[in-house]
Amino acid sequence: MVNKTVKVRVYGRVQGVFFRYHTKLMADGLGLTGWVRNCPDGSVETLFSGSIDSVDQLIDWLHLGPDAAVVSKVDIDASD
Repeated sequence: MVNKTVKVRVYGRVQGVFFRYHTKLMADGLGLTGWVRNCPDGSVETLFSGSIDSVDQLIDWLHLGPDAAVVSKVDIDASD
């Protein structure tokens, strides 16, 4: 199986809306490994690895986030 690793930075109203919690739930459900953290500028940063399909599904979800979030920008840096 081919794996993919990406680092993603999500901007907008993404702190204080359980963005990290829901990102972890989504990643766990997709069988991905990695981390997610708040950044001082108010964005959220995450790095995760797994199957190409699962990584792409999480990236799609990160553009929306949980219901309370308002995503304004997503930067993606593919490591592999």
